[in-house]
Amino acid sequence: MNNNESIKLTALSSKGGCGCKIGPADLRQVLQTLSPATDNPNLLVGLDTSDDAGVYKLNDDTAIVQTLDFFTPIVDDPYSFGQIAAANAISDVYAMGGKPITALNIVAFPIADLDKQILSRILEGADSKLKEAGVALAGGHSIDDKEPKFGLAVTGTIHPDKIRTNSGAKPDDVLILTKPIGVGILTTSIKRGLLQEAEIDRVTNVMAALNKTAAETMDNYEIHACTDVTGFGLLGHASEMAKGSNVEIQISNQHVPVLPRVKELAENGAVPGGTKNNFNYLKEDVTFTESLDQIDQWILCDAVTSGGLLAAVKEADAEKLLSDLQDKNIEAAIIGRVTDKKNGHITVEE
Repeated sequence: MNNNESIKLTALSSKGGCGCKIGPADLRQVLQTLSPATDNPNLLVGLDTSDDAGVYKLNDDTAIVQTLDFFTPIVDDPYSFGQIAAANAISDVYAMGGKPITALNIVAFPIADLDKQILSRILEGADSKLKEAGVALAGGHSIDDKEPKFGLAVTGTIHPDKIRTNSGAKPDDVLILTKPIGVGILTTSIKRGLLQEAEIDRVTNVMAALNKTAAETMDNYEIHACTDVTGFGLLGHASEMAKGSNVEIQISNQHVPVLPRVKELAENGAVPGGTKNNFNYLKEDVTFTESLDQIDQWILCDAVTSGGLLAAVKEADAEKLLSDLQDKNIEAAIIGRVTDKKNGHITVEE
């Protein structure tokens, strides 16, 4: 094929980005056959709390953070797809408070059916984000596959005493989110040809943005828990935080940043299956105020790709941290708080 611009990458898969993840209910059934317990005391973070990455202690001063993430095309432009996939994979290390240092490419590509330049552009896009993050590409692995997929395995470093898990939230903590949600609904709209170029650029820029600055800004504050919001949606990842920390989380719907036109497009049917799966999985763990309709509830469960960091910060630091983030052009917002109820539940208010 000579005209790469005629190829719609999103048309080559049934689902895109983190929306192609195995749903939380199915994944839970699979993982319950594995024992989270370990006889190795150096494994500081493993399967126990559904955290963003694993952490293994090398010595008293250094631990390594390990993660991998890959998915099908989320946008049609190959370079942007590579950027988004790289930013998404690196984000897990930032969520843990670590510094990413190396990465390995994971490639599945129909090499006989698509122009090789498309794959080259995907890799170039990823490389641009690795360079921005200061991450060295150490290699990778590729397979010939009918459906394109791309991602990275990323390794980072962290001091064993400075790990940010998703299970340390404390009563009276304030919750800060560093990117707007609604990505899954907008990218579904891209597949259906419902967005203008400016709207595609807007959501693409949100997904391609590294969480580097946000994570480094948080280093100056008392962060009790942190996670990045991806395929299981804002409420899915908040639920993992609530259960892991044995607290209740209250979220104010009106303060959650949402990308433009998300509700309109959702009302017109552009709600991905992954978003609905997230909602159904969380039914028993979330109480919504009666004023929120079904669309509002789905948006809060929307399957995000390369979303922002959700951090539980000491109440006294929250406003200052928010100001610091916003001064650095991060679309951060205070969206809720942690209560002293030990129920692992979420309540969503107007």
